[in-house]
Amino acid sequence: MHLTKFSDYALRLLLYLALHDERPVSIGEVSRAYRISPHILVKVVQMLIAEGLVSSVRGRLGGLRLARAPSDINVGALVRRTESNWTLVECFDAQTNTCPIEPVCGLKAVLRHAQHAFVDVLDSHTLADFMPRAPEVKRLLRVTAARPAAG
Repeated sequence: MHLTKFSDYALRLLLYLALHDERPVSIGEVSRAYRISPHILVKVVQMLIAEGLVSSVRGRLGGLRLARAPSDINVGALVRRTESNWTLVECFDAQTNTCPIEPVCGLKAVLRHAQHAFVDVLDSHTLADFMPRAPEVKRLLRVTAARPAAG
């Protein structure tokens, strides 16, 4: 399995907001901490707001916050919403499948089973499961944000 950067950044953004639940957070702050383009983060934020996972307050004291408790944000559900293509192999898509052995190949069923197992594991976790490591994550993010970007 391979998750898109969009999913990766959505997970990271939600984690960052959970780590800083005491205050609103700007896109620029998250961008610096993770060294991600703010333009890409804007798209991620728009989707997370539309999904009701993030709230946004405009103005000088505004920023982003989680719209739900970390225990109410399921990792599997998020990944399902952020991933647009679950076609692991060509035969998963009946419209484009040209594999000549697909009718008798047993691999498709095994790959489908593995895909379901992957998502099942994600379904068993919420954002809250990662909060016990919050102090260490915050420390690493401060170090990353303080270092100049490689270029």
